[in-house]
Amino acid sequence: MKLYALSVRRWWVMIPAVLALILTTWLIGASPVPVPSLLGGGGMAQIKHFVPVIMSVAIMYCLDRRLPEAELTAVVPVRRLDRAAASATAVLLLAATPAVGLDVARNTLLILALALVVRRIANEATAVAAGLLYIIANVMLGQPPDPLGHRIGSWWALPLYPAGSMPALVIVVVLFSAAIAWGLAPRARTL
Repeated sequence: MKLYALSVRRWWVMIPAVLALILTTWLIGASPVPVPSLLGGGGMAQIKHFVPVIMSVAIMYCLDRRLPEAELTAVVPVRRLDRAAASATAVLLLAATPAVGLDVARNTLLILALALVVRRIANEATAVAAGLLYIIANVMLGQPPDPLGHRIGSWWALPLYPAGSMPALVIVVVLFSAAIAWGLAPRARTL
């Protein structure tokens, strides 16, 4: 089963994905990109808000690579290996916090949690798209202007919370834990 996890699932892809996340954040993470705003005027968003998609694509790639027949007859529960690999990815992301910042690591865990839940309902491609659409919706709707024209963050826009926000981190860790428990749970076998 270890060989299966390495050769078929290809969980080793997560290490280059984390390195790509770190490099992208270092090199162009603070660069602003124009985004439309549905709540008044145009706005700018940093590229670091969109970087979590790299990890979402990588983890969905690993989860999409499977041999259903081998998994059904496996002695070792493959879902347990998937949970362990997803948890190891979370630990790897949190270990990369000094390099990318707590906000990027937190937002990546949030997008991964959303992707795991959507994958359970739909498929891997839809899961990646849902994460990207969630980020875009937060950037477009999550910062309405106040009467003076300054941008203020909405309470529901977790990706836009400041880097040091501990309540946002706790919420995201709880959501990620729930997503691993439910999103990677074995499905009922049907005939």
